[in-house]
Amino acid sequence: MKLKRLAALLLALSMMFALAACGGDTPPADSQPAESQSDGQESTTPEDNTPEPADENKSAVEGMTVAYIPKLTGNAFFEAANVGAQKYAAEWGMTVDYMGDPNATAAAQVAVINDAVAKGVDAICISAVDAAGVSDALKEAAAAGIVISTWDSDANPEDRSLIVSQGTPEVLGQMLVDMSVAGLKDRGVDPDNDAVKYAWHYSQATVTDQNSWQVAAEAIIKDKYPNWENVHPDNYYSEQDAEKSVTIGEAVLADTPDIDLIICNDSTALPGQLQAAENKGLTKDDVTITGFATPNAIKEYCNNGTLYNWGLWDCGIQGAMACYVSAYIAAGNDVKVGDVIDIPGIGKCEVLPNDSIAEGAATADVNNGVVLLPEDVIFTSENMNDYDF
Repeated sequence: MKLKRLAALLLALSMMFALAACGGDTPPADSQPAESQSDGQESTTPEDNTPEPADENKSAVEGMTVAYIPKLTGNAFFEAANVGAQKYAAEWGMTVDYMGDPNATAAAQVAVINDAVAKGVDAICISAVDAAGVSDALKEAAAAGIVISTWDSDANPEDRSLIVSQGTPEVLGQMLVDMSVAGLKDRGVDPDNDAVKYAWHYSQATVTDQNSWQVAAEAIIKDKYPNWENVHPDNYYSEQDAEKSVTIGEAVLADTPDIDLIICNDSTALPGQLQAAENKGLTKDDVTITGFATPNAIKEYCNNGTLYNWGLWDCGIQGAMACYVSAYIAAGNDVKVGDVIDIPGIGKCEVLPNDSIAEGAATADVNNGVVLLPEDVIFTSENMNDYDF
């Protein structure tokens, strides 16, 4: 009997302590923050079929750590992207760890990915040199609980959550063609009727985004400018090597001395091709060269009269967005196609399916898809000094 009375006494005491812990210091329900009131409670508001933005009552990214991996360090595009990412990360209260290698190879990126996993980061945000080459490493990182996002150049869609893309292949392919047409017209060539010899010079065949732009642009050229001739259908590749881009650029000019147009849809190939032209004493009046690169990397060539125009997007915003969305998911938020992510200081962006940038690509039901940048910019001598990156 004594044992039973002791057991009953202990049970009563434990219930008293439990009640005190649950209710003693809890404020009334109407004094709690709105976020807390909504958690786990059914709404009494009449049913509304209008979809809510994805981050309604969601967690912040404060305290998250993202490993931010470029294709290579030392390149103006990727360094500028890091500056933008660090600026926004400070405002968001998260850490962006810029981790890279001066060599643009899949093996170098795999080593960086493994280092990030060992550091225990919350997310990895990568511009992939070779989607297949980094696939196994990204799968292992995801298995370790790390969220993967991409930017600039994609991984396999099944190996990452979201990509922050600079645009669809159709949009960027059209942009490359439009810049080419404007450059040809600037030096007196009629792109609609004159015979135009052209070639492509970019990084490598394994970079998914650059190849998709090239394919889209080729389709536009075939349809609208049948008088244009691609003099090197296999393309010229300089593997994002600054010195090699000059050497390959000189080879392009040597192989076809009367070439009219060289399209460089790569931020290392464009300055290399322009330097090659200057080495041969050529200007924008002799050959039209255009493509994608940061304004600061090309302004000197524009001032020298070596090219008429080139384009890009705000890579600082792109990098920041990609870091944010990976940290957002790592913080416990789920998104699906059609949801809207409100990125502080940048704006709202909708999650699109993967086939918006890669034909036929499947999209998982949750935490998989595409986010597009707000806009792209074409630079000329008239507006290039308005930008500093």
